[in-house]
Amino acid sequence: MILIFAVPYLIWRLGRTDYYAPLVVVQIIVGIILGPGVLGTFYPAYQAAIFTPPVVQALNGIAWWGVMLFVWIAGIELDLHQAWEYRRESGITAALAMGTPLVLGSAVAVVLTHMNGWMGSAARPWQFILGTGMACAVTALPVLILFLEKLEMLRQPLGQRILRYASLDDIAIWGVLALILMDWRRIGWQLGFVAVFGCAAYLFRRLMARLAESDRWYVGMVWLALCGFAAEWSGLHFMVGAFLSGAVIDTHWFTQKHLDRLRQNVLLIVMPVYFLSTGLRTNWTLGGGAVFAVAVALFAVSVAGKLMGIQLAGRILKWAPGEASIVGWLLQTKGLIMIIFVTILLDRNLITAGTFTALLLMSIGSTMLTIPRVTPRLRGLPVT
Repeated sequence: MILIFAVPYLIWRLGRTDYYAPLVVVQIIVGIILGPGVLGTFYPAYQAAIFTPPVVQALNGIAWWGVMLFVWIAGIELDLHQAWEYRRESGITAALAMGTPLVLGSAVAVVLTHMNGWMGSAARPWQFILGTGMACAVTALPVLILFLEKLEMLRQPLGQRILRYASLDDIAIWGVLALILMDWRRIGWQLGFVAVFGCAAYLFRRLMARLAESDRWYVGMVWLALCGFAAEWSGLHFMVGAFLSGAVIDTHWFTQKHLDRLRQNVLLIVMPVYFLSTGLRTNWTLGGGAVFAVAVALFAVSVAGKLMGIQLAGRILKWAPGEASIVGWLLQTKGLIMIIFVTILLDRNLITAGTFTALLLMSIGSTMLTIPRVTPRLRGLPVT
């Protein structure tokens, strides 16, 4: 725990990396460095002595609960009412923002299916291709909110528009994950989960509307645990249940300041543990050159696809000059949601540790580009 909290903070604060690498990114990078691929290569005895199996098991328990809370908050912060009100603009932009990198990323994945060491042992080709393509198309909504706050755009009209686009993509991400994880031998259980969840959500919403905010937090935690358990039991992943449990909650049921504080506390207290546990999963057995080459290819199609899709949306919707570049660079942010997404694919043996490592490097690169690329474009642009 000393390593988890002290090392990233000192690098971030003393190195003044915030412009290129926010603390979240530094924590992910340090997790990779402390993993078997770096620390385990140069100091294997030390790495094995610190990260013993009981320690890793304990850290994973903390990490997954933190991620469930994080995804739950992301579901709550979806503003579907705004997305519906501006459904034409939001629909066109979200579809192009996700569809273009999805197609390009899937094309890279098709090539990888013909090479050994990239597709997981439990994966069918379509699962691997769709999962890899979706990882390239992800927009990390929680990290995007942090960046919009940093750029003082969160409460501005342009910032609210960007959140609408990202919210629709967020729904698609978890929908695709549910499709990929669908166990056709247990389809009855999964359809039963959907039916029971729909009825339970209706009753839950009626209950929440009558409670005081202080009670809503406790009831919300119980609801989160129940939905996660039910989703896992049905054959889906508990993270799908976590997202759904938050998505049916109205944001206005909680004070925005309290919700922001919870997100910040989760990022401060438990998410650093998740970043470390993510780093411990990295693997370089395919060779550093091969992993980096695939990471560069995925990075290129991810960023280029997102920018191309948004530029096309800007032309169709006749946006002001310069807006499409700002929207595109912000929406190509990967961060935590992409890492959670590919970790689930790794857990289910749909991708290998080598693919996971390449996708993780792609995520870090795209997230580090965001602030440096957006900041100069904001100068002199009317925020509308």
